Formats: sequence, structure tokens, C-alpha cells
Amino acid sequence: MSEEIISIDSVDQYNKCYGFTTLHPYVSVVDMTEAKHWVNHVKLRYGVYALWLKDGKQCTLRYGRREYDYQDGTIVSFAPGQVVQVDMTDEQMAHPSHTMGLLFHPDLLYGTPLGKNIGDYHFFDYDSFESLHLSERERQMIIDTLHSIKMELELPVDKHSQTILTDRIKLILDYCQRFYDRQFITRHKVNSDILADFERNIKAYFADKKARTEGLPSVAWFADKACLSPGYFGDLVRKETGMSAQLFIQQHVLSLGKQMLMDESRSITQIADDLGFQYPQHFTRFFKKLTGMTPKEYRIK
Repeated sequence: MSEEIISIDSVDQYNKCYGFTTLHPYVSVVDMTEAKHWVNHVKLRYGVYALWLKDGKQCTLRYGRREYDYQDGTIVSFAPGQVVQVDMTDEQMAHPSHTMGLLFHPDLLYGTPLGKNIGDYHFFDYDSFESLHLSERERQMIIDTLHSIKMELELPVDKHSQTILTDRIKLILDYCQRFYDRQFITRHKVNSDILADFERNIKAYFADKKARTEGLPSVAWFADKACLSPGYFGDLVRKETGMSAQLFIQQHVLSLGKQMLMDESRSITQIADDLGFQYPQHFTRFFKKLTGMTPKEYRIK
């Protein structure tokens, strides 16, 4: 029997699933200890944005295949279109952990500065095991802001409501972005190991001639090798190297291309094929974009 899938297309729909009161059609702040009833052993397809602040002291958390080094609290986030599995034991439902949630509908963001920049918050695309770890002070900052949003929701809706609510939601998202930046820094040793594996995997990809049969490697391919989501992996590489993961790969391809061009017995078509380009002209455009000259011009310079 397939598991039930519940589409959460509005804030009110989510509130009804758990018995919360809807104070605003587009925003809700909830505390799961106050839930009146539960949905369980289902999949929720989110049509709203959601961030969950969970007390992590009673659970084992892992970073990829490594344990997290912060245990005071974690934040996981979901974007519209994502599907989340819900499974709870009878004990967990009887004694739910202290989890606060912020849900907001995309329509709230229409015409606001946050709406224009919501795509900049890459952590919505991270996997749940790449959640944000918080110190106790950071956790309190998030809780205080959630309480301020809840207080605003208890006031009558007026012409200022959208601006105030989106500003406070943006504050929480900016806090999350700052704390993720801190998390990348504090995990520099772990991240350096991941980056070193990335470099080894790039070299092995071409040394094993995978490019000839599978084409140019993607960021997603290397992220999967690292057991990370493409979004988290890309942000990790950017924090460690100052460049995108895609550009990191391109720089390696370019370096290999330059080395191959030194061997005049190999044609540009052969080199393009060895590097995974579908057509020689694709290699030529790639090479010229990064160097300002064609492979032929580079070879004879």
C-alpha cells in the first residue's frame, strides 16, 4: 500500500492538519508542543516555505556521514515543491519535542524586496541532514524573532502588515545565512577534506576516461560522491575556494585542455572528445570564453 501524500497548498491547510489556529492567511508561527492532533506516516508536499527550529539534544544528527558538532538546536527548511516524510512513534506524539515552525506562503512575498531575492537563500535546497546547527545564543535570537512575528500576527491585518512580516521573515533568513556561513567556517577541517576529495574525484574522472563516454561532469555528480546535496556542496566549495563548484570544474578542464594542446600530434577534435565535449566547436567556445583565444590560437602562440 502506497503512503498517503498530503499537499500543503496553504498555511491554513497545515494548521488544520495539526489543530493550530490560523491568524493570517499567508503566515503562521507554530509550536508543536501545542498541536491538538497529528498526521503520521504520510508525505507532505509543501506548497509553502517552512523553517523548523528543533531542539537537537535528544537526537543523533549527522553531517553527511559525520556527526554534527553542535547539539543545542537545529534548523531545517523546505521550499514549495519539496516532499517531506513524516514518521513519528507513539512516544514522540505523546511527548513531542519542543519544535517551533515558521510557515509562509509565496504570495506573501509578491512585490516585496524579499520576493525578488528569495532565491538567494540556497539553504532551502539543502537536504535535511545538512541542517543548520545553532549555539544557544543563536537559537535564542531565532526564537525571539519568531515570537515577534507571532505578536504581529495577533494584530489586525492592515496596510503595514505585509512589510513588517516580510521584514521579520527576512531577518530570520539573514540570520540563517549568517549562521550557515559560521558553520562553514567552524567546519573548515571537514570541508577541506571534502574539497580535497572533490579535486581527487575530478582528476580520477578524466584519468579513468569517463568523460569520453559520460561527457563533462556535473556539480551534482561530485556532490553525490560527497553524499551532499548539490546546493550545500556548491556553497561549501564557494566558501572554501571563492569560486563556484562549476567554475572549479571548468578550471580543471581548462588546465587539462592546455596540457593536451601542447601535444601537437593530437587534433582539437580528439582533445574535445577526451574532455567530454559533444562537439569540437563547444570546446572552442569554452576555451575562448575562459582564455580569450581559441585552442588553435593558443597552440601556435
